[in-house]
Parts: sequence; structure tokens; C-alpha cells
Amino acid sequence: MPRIVLETLVAAPIERVFDLARSIDLHLASAAATSERAVAGVTTGLIGPGETVTWRARHLGLWHELTARITAYARPTHFRDEMVRGPFRRMVHDHHFEARDGGTHMRDVFDFASPFGPLGAVVDRLYLTRYLGAFLAARQAAIRAAAESAAWRRVLPADAQGGP
Repeated sequence: MPRIVLETLVAAPIERVFDLARSIDLHLASAAATSERAVAGVTTGLIGPGETVTWRARHLGLWHELTARITAYARPTHFRDEMVRGPFRRMVHDHHFEARDGGTHMRDVFDFASPFGPLGAVVDRLYLTRYLGAFLAARQAAIRAAAESAAWRRVLPADAQGGP
């Protein structure tokens, strides 16, 4: 099964980075190129433990829907979303956060597998790993940009803005 691991240092408090990573609104802004929308479950604000979101987006020229559930949650260090319905045979996305050097080390681990058996494995290796890696890198860049500027104040609800 393919695995994508991305790491970014963010000059912002761990709680802020954690909350931005689970913000539906920031995700939508970072995925504008795919016309992504949240169409069911939590569709705005912050997603939390046990909750689901269904995304509808255009990837690789086709419309897809994917429903993910938050299956692990330990604020502010980790959460996991897993596909419960969608185009993959399997998709698990772990979001790890560690306070480091006055900021936050953010690490995404994205495990997935396409359907279609051996053909899907070839597509995963030759194309999807690169495509999804770029998509996730853009998402990390959006989280970092929001966390390190005043933009986070427009994204996070007032009750999640307790830190500096």
C-alpha cells in the first residue's frame, strides 16, 4: 500500500496548527482548484472525534465523493481520518503535531490503495502517489500560511482562539 509522508515546521502554537488542520473551511479554501465542497456531515467549522464529512471534488477530470470519519483524536497531538465510503480501496490519513522550537512540527502520513488490484497498484505507484502528494503539500502550505499570519483568526471559531 502506498504511503505519503510530509513534514512541515510551522511558526505557530501547536493548538492553532492542530485546529487549522481540522478546519473544514480552510480545507475548502486550499482545495479550490478541485472545486471541492463539503456536502454532508460536518460542512463548516472544525471536525471532531467520531464526526464525518463527505467531500465532493473533481480530481483527474472526474467527480468523486469521499466520506471520511475522525477515528482517532488526541488534541493537540494527533487525529486520524479514515475513508468510510469513496473511490479508494483504503485511505487512512494520520495528522501528527509536536511542539518544537517555539513552533509546531506537522507530519502527515497518508496511506491509501486504489481499487482494481494489480492495475490499481501500478497506477498508485506511477501516478497517484505524486498527484496526492502535491495535493497534500498544498494543504500543508495553506495551514502554515494561515497559522503564521492573521488569517487563522478568520478561519477558527472564537472559542478556539484562546492562544496568542
